[in-house]
Amino acid sequence: MNSELLAKAKSLGFSDRQIAHLTGTTEDAIRAERKSIGLIPSYRLVDTCAGEFEAYTPYFYSTYDRGDDETKPSDKKKIMILGGGPNRIGQGIEFDYCCVHAAFALKEDGFETLMVNSNPETVSTDYDTSDKLFFEPLTLEDVLHIYEREKCWGAIAQFGGQTPLNLALGLQKNGVNIIGTSPQSIEMAEDRKMFAAMLDKLNIPQPPNGLATNEVEALAVSKRIGYPVLVRPSFVLGGRAMQIVYSDSELQHYMRFAVEASPERPVLVDKFLEDATEVDVDCITDVGQFEDPKEGTIVVGGMLEHIEFAGVHSGDAAMVLPAHTLTKDVIDTIREYTHAMARELKVIGLMNVQYAVKGDTVYVLEVNPRASRTVPFVSKAIGVPLAKLAAKLMAGKTLKELGFTEEIWPKYWAVKESVFPFNKFHGQDILLSPEMRSTGEVMGLDADLGIAYAKSQMAANAPLPLAGSIFISVSDNDKDEVAQVAKEFSDLGFHLISTSGTAAVLEKAGLKVQKIFKLAEGRPNAVDLLKNREIHLVINTPSGQSPRADEVKIRTTAVYTGTPIMTTMSGAKAAVLGIAALKKSGYSVKTIQEYH
Repeated sequence: MNSELLAKAKSLGFSDRQIAHLTGTTEDAIRAERKSIGLIPSYRLVDTCAGEFEAYTPYFYSTYDRGDDETKPSDKKKIMILGGGPNRIGQGIEFDYCCVHAAFALKEDGFETLMVNSNPETVSTDYDTSDKLFFEPLTLEDVLHIYEREKCWGAIAQFGGQTPLNLALGLQKNGVNIIGTSPQSIEMAEDRKMFAAMLDKLNIPQPPNGLATNEVEALAVSKRIGYPVLVRPSFVLGGRAMQIVYSDSELQHYMRFAVEASPERPVLVDKFLEDATEVDVDCITDVGQFEDPKEGTIVVGGMLEHIEFAGVHSGDAAMVLPAHTLTKDVIDTIREYTHAMARELKVIGLMNVQYAVKGDTVYVLEVNPRASRTVPFVSKAIGVPLAKLAAKLMAGKTLKELGFTEEIWPKYWAVKESVFPFNKFHGQDILLSPEMRSTGEVMGLDADLGIAYAKSQMAANAPLPLAGSIFISVSDNDKDEVAQVAKEFSDLGFHLISTSGTAAVLEKAGLKVQKIFKLAEGRPNAVDLLKNREIHLVINTPSGQSPRADEVKIRTTAVYTGTPIMTTMSGAKAAVLGIAALKKSGYSVKTIQEYH
């Protein structure tokens, strides 16, 4: 490798990392060599007004082709905000919302804001969001160039999701001032061993768990903690390759085919708490700014109780704010644990914690000292722009200065429901799992929980019916609960339809039910009735770990025909609550501003 060849490679678009890989050296060595010969990129302006009149929005891209650098230096204190990069399931627009709010908030406080993002489809890359926009990939090399070229005072890596977070340590090692929670604290929360040690120190329970770097270790851990277990690789987006496993053979299959485990990237094996209630907590704090961690303020922005049981990815679960079934003791415990962890991690800005509540015990599942995908929802529900406040905290203000020190507990219900793309993927089963699959979310607000839930269903997918026929087919595990739910539907005037197994349970409870064939037994069956629009709501909970083919057919037919479908008993109970509330009092519409 000589300087001429290096210049040619950079001009052709090779990254330092690619060149290092091809020449058997390191990225740092290539960067040092480049700098020693003065080979750095220049930045050109995209003319957002196509030459018709002067463009006021500096919108830059980098190039190694010789030519003028079109960035204009300024004397203002600069903060760089790292965006989320490409939108994909698991890391979507919610993080972009946080980046945009950070840019607005820092501008208000007199900083010059630089946005680094490579996705033209987002608001953070709009011409009027930040003072300067760098349309560049989110890699160590590209971010460092901009930081050094612009002589930034600090950089924010907390708002763009996992992509910028993974860069934080490398940037810090190269002299970047990462403002907000330190990359070391982020590492403590992400590294399982350090995280477990922190929880032991604070005396906070977590589900029994272990790490495995190969199949033998994975089997040993599950033998020690007992099935079912939740297995997942470390450092992933949107719960990718996460699975609930019920037996040795399933675990062996997972370790052989689903992941590549290594000592650097172990597989996490957690005890899966069946029938536990999951709770997401978003909080904001400035404790990391103080020498004494007892000082500073911590405010819980929102406690979101999942409607689905634990095991559904938090990006997919329907949620209620404020929590609607938790006892005061459990809520106090959640608040106490949240405060303890925020102080221990010296958080500045936002922190998200996921809890599982089983009986009276509160377990911590994971902690993310960063913005989470529920921040926009919580901010709108409580009427406080949390991402804006967090950006100001990172730049040195305190919560007391900003006037936000008290928790807000809304006097109405806010329900978050996820939107799924299942109608685009024919034959794909719609059951939710620990792997995230939603592509959007909606919000239902009302003083009545049932109506708030019904509004969220209208917005997300098929609205709940007020009359008609309900097809009910549930797994053996749910047969104890199904009669009560079916009775409530029957009392609301619905006609019940079922296959033999569930029908026997309903008849035994004294309910009138129309029996139909299972798919394999003949016709008419549930798929025929769905296609004829003779079924108006489906309650179908999965039997066992591998869903039967006829269940999948029923669920996918419901999606294609636009029939609302509940795949959990908790979803069915929420539906009955919503329909009863709608039938009793209908619903009215208020703007979000009126609620605040």
